[in-house]
Amino acid sequence: MPPASAKPKIAISACLMGAEVRFNGGHKESRLCSRTLTEYFDFVPVCPEVAIGLGIPRQPIRLVGDAERPEAIGTVHPELNVTRPLADYARKMAAELDDVCGYIFMQKSPSCGLERVKVYRANGTPVDGGGRGIYAQAFCAQHPNLPVEEDGRLNDPVLRENFLTRVFVYASWQQLLADGLSRHRLLAFHSRYKYLLMAHSPAHYKRLGHLLGRQRARGHRHLDMLARLARRVGGEGQLDLGLMRNRARRAAQHGLETIERGLSRHGSAPATRYACGQKGQDDGSWRPCYQIAARRKAGMFRYYPSILGRSDAAAASLRPRR
Repeated sequence: MPPASAKPKIAISACLMGAEVRFNGGHKESRLCSRTLTEYFDFVPVCPEVAIGLGIPRQPIRLVGDAERPEAIGTVHPELNVTRPLADYARKMAAELDDVCGYIFMQKSPSCGLERVKVYRANGTPVDGGGRGIYAQAFCAQHPNLPVEEDGRLNDPVLRENFLTRVFVYASWQQLLADGLSRHRLLAFHSRYKYLLMAHSPAHYKRLGHLLGRQRARGHRHLDMLARLARRVGGEGQLDLGLMRNRARRAAQHGLETIERGLSRHGSAPATRYACGQKGQDDGSWRPCYQIAARRKAGMFRYYPSILGRSDAAAASLRPRR
């Protein structure tokens, strides 16, 4: 486990970092990953197709058969079947990459795609809905709570924020396990992220609070619930942004009320009223104390460097070169 000051480590499809490992000898460099995110993460490039012995260049492979259990077959020579080697390599890498905090996969790849990868029937017609790449499927089965995402979806600022938040939370969880899991440390972890949880799902927030309060929570059960929520919020369905903003506003107000309770002992109670945009008389007396407390509590509302929350326009300039 790296020290707490080290960058979180993320595994990534090697072609997204500019490595010329694709079937045609090219790459799919994502400038968002290779230029912007490298300042905040250490990337571990992986190309399963090259690792199992397929050359560069090579004949393409495609998924054939049942969408739930497809096989990776050569497009030129159908007798080439690399399903087992890809799955075996995924399990090998899952064991070796036990310190990564996330994984960015190449979209639409028959080995690395996470969703809607084309799957063909024996007669050559595509299966509706597609499937998941062989390597990605086997790797994710070994790390069900690991934050994973496809490169193309990271161009969406909402999905990117969800993924980056999950990565930093997961990195904190790994550090917690490295330091030794205890009830005190689990409660501290929950306190650190409870407002994030509240912003996305008040029901999960209350449930986890009750579990911890009754001393029934176990470390991995806590992470399991957080991970299920993160996958639901960052899933492929349409996000209700209005609902998310309302919940985030309520969570922020709740956090500021916590600050106010501490400030009220020093005669600085108006903090929450002004911070939440409510009317009131500002005599300026609360500002210095509030600003100090706000800095200390800033971690309740931002879990990764603000520069990573880029706008659509900025993200467009970082999209992969095709």
